[in-house]
Amino acid sequence: MATPASHPDPAWRGRVAATAVCLLILWPMLVVAEFKPWILFDWQSLTATGRFLADFLVPAHGAEFLAMLLEQTWLTIAIATSGLALALLGAIPATLIINGQLSVSRLGTGRMRPLARVVRQAVRWALVLLRSVPELVWALLFVRIIGLGPTAGVLAIALTYCGMLGKVYAEILESSDAHASDTLLANGSGRLAALLYGALPEAASELMSYTVYRWECAVRGSVVMGFVGAGGLGQRMDESMKMLAGAEVSSMLLVFVLLVALADQFSKILRRRLG
Repeated sequence: MATPASHPDPAWRGRVAATAVCLLILWPMLVVAEFKPWILFDWQSLTATGRFLADFLVPAHGAEFLAMLLEQTWLTIAIATSGLALALLGAIPATLIINGQLSVSRLGTGRMRPLARVVRQAVRWALVLLRSVPELVWALLFVRIIGLGPTAGVLAIALTYCGMLGKVYAEILESSDAHASDTLLANGSGRLAALLYGALPEAASELMSYTVYRWECAVRGSVVMGFVGAGGLGQRMDESMKMLAGAEVSSMLLVFVLLVALADQFSKILRRRLG
C-alpha cells in the first residue's frame, strides 16, 4: 500500500519561496512609487467619484456640445491621418534602404560598398532613435517650440511612427516568401520592380493591416497628446476631466470606441480584399 503524500503539491516550498522573493522585490518599489490605494476609500474621494459616475452614466447630448464633439473628433482624425501620412513619406524610403533583400545598400560595388553599409546602419539607428522617443515627449517638445495646437501633434506622430513603420515594414518584407522577388532578381529585374511585383503582393495584406492598426494607434495617441496642448479631442477631454463633467467624458469615450471599431472593420475589409 502506497504511503500518502504529506502535501498534495510536492513543489509547494518552491512556489512559496518564489512568492516571498517576488513580494520582497515588489514591496520597496510600491513604497518608492507611493502606492496608497486606501486613498480611494476616503470619504471626500468617494463623494467626488459618486458624482462623476452619476453624470457618466448619462452621456452629454446637447446640440452645442455634439457640434463641438463632431468638430474636435474630425480634428483628431485629421491629426492622426496627417501624422501617419508624413510618417509614411519617411518610412517607405527607409524600408527600401534597410530591407535585407532589396536594400539599396546592396547596390554598392567596389569602393562604394563600405559607404553603402554605413548608410544602411545610419538609417537603422535613425529609426531606432525616432521610435525610442514616445510621441508624447515629441509633442511636449514641439509645443514648447511652436506653441499650442495640432501642428505639434502631427509632427510628434510623424517622427515616432516613421521609426516604427520603417522597422516593421522591413521585417514584414524580410519574413514574407521571397521566391517571387528572388526569381525576378535572378532574371535581371531591377530591385524596385522586384519590390513592386514580387515582395509587395506577398506581404500586402500584412502591411495594410499593420498600417491601419498604426492609424488606430495614432488616433489614440493624438487624444493623449491633446492633454499636453497638442489640440484635438484630448484637449477638450482634459478640460472636462478637470471640471469632473462625467457626462461629457462619457460622450467622448463613446466616440473613441466608435473610431476604434470602425478602424477594426476597415482593416478586416482590406485584409479580405487583399487576401
